[in-house]
Amino acid sequence: MNRFVSQHSMTRAISACLTLAIITSVGCNREPASKTSAATASNQSGLQPIAAQLNWHPEAEHGGLYQAVADGTMNDLGFDLEIRPGGAGTLIASELVLGRSQFAITNADDVVLFRQQGADIVAVLAALQNHPRCIVARADSDVKTFDDLAGKTFQCGGGRPYLSFLKSKGLLDQVQQVPYHNSIAALVNDPNTVIQGYSFAEPLLAREQGVEVRLLMLSDLGWNPYSSVLVTTGELIRRDPETVRRFVSAARTGWQNYITDAKLGNEQILKANTQGMTSQALEFGSQELRPLAMPEGVTLEQVGMMQPERWQQLVEQMVALDLVDDDQVKAAECFTIQFLE
Repeated sequence: MNRFVSQHSMTRAISACLTLAIITSVGCNREPASKTSAATASNQSGLQPIAAQLNWHPEAEHGGLYQAVADGTMNDLGFDLEIRPGGAGTLIASELVLGRSQFAITNADDVVLFRQQGADIVAVLAALQNHPRCIVARADSDVKTFDDLAGKTFQCGGGRPYLSFLKSKGLLDQVQQVPYHNSIAALVNDPNTVIQGYSFAEPLLAREQGVEVRLLMLSDLGWNPYSSVLVTTGELIRRDPETVRRFVSAARTGWQNYITDAKLGNEQILKANTQGMTSQALEFGSQELRPLAMPEGVTLEQVGMMQPERWQQLVEQMVALDLVDDDQVKAAECFTIQFLE
């Protein structure tokens, strides 16, 4: 799905919003009201209001948060959670830095980009150990490996780090890249067209059109950032670690429950999604998410954990791709597991 704006556009927008946040803070000599109150105040029910910003429209990749609302976990841990849907152009970093949301869902490579731009965004939980990013090809085409992309038309969103990674491997040298408009129509109609996708979304859409597909997983090629990552600001972690601890615990329990039985979470997502989401798509998505959240060797109790080695590898990859500077972004500052242990 076309979840992303271009890296160039995102960089300019983040920089502008960060500048605004600094001016606001310095000029008024205080934090924005929403930034201080939402993480400490209680509403009439005695619950603490909190907001979480999504990076896309409500889907299975956000299932843990919706599950935690639906099954009462958020309330049990003292939160009245507002989940704010995202979409194309949603600026996660600015929503957090400006205090409009206290938490958000994004991907690990976005965290690295945010920190490159000076935003103190920190990952506190990674729901998906393996990234669902893939290239989708028709099963009846001759595209069986990444090397077979030569001569094909590739519909993709511009400016994403995974494209830089593919380019560095020489895999896009003979590929015609064209914009992806959140539709599988070109793939359905032309075996020489491939599209970007998430493994729990586009394959079902194609099959519903009577087309079987083959997936080239970027994780198999060595590009595997954590996905469905829960993030907050370093400022909130320092100021109110107890709120962060409770919220991470609620989100983690929500993800564990969603992976075990997604029924309640999917019902909640259907109510929140206004983009034509179906129960069949959510059921497919929640099933496909399970091996991504619990690959071999990962137990249900370990869902959400992050490894320093994975973050270090990601930062080194993005430095090598000239996407970030090694003196600006340190892997150890991109995440913390203090609320998971």
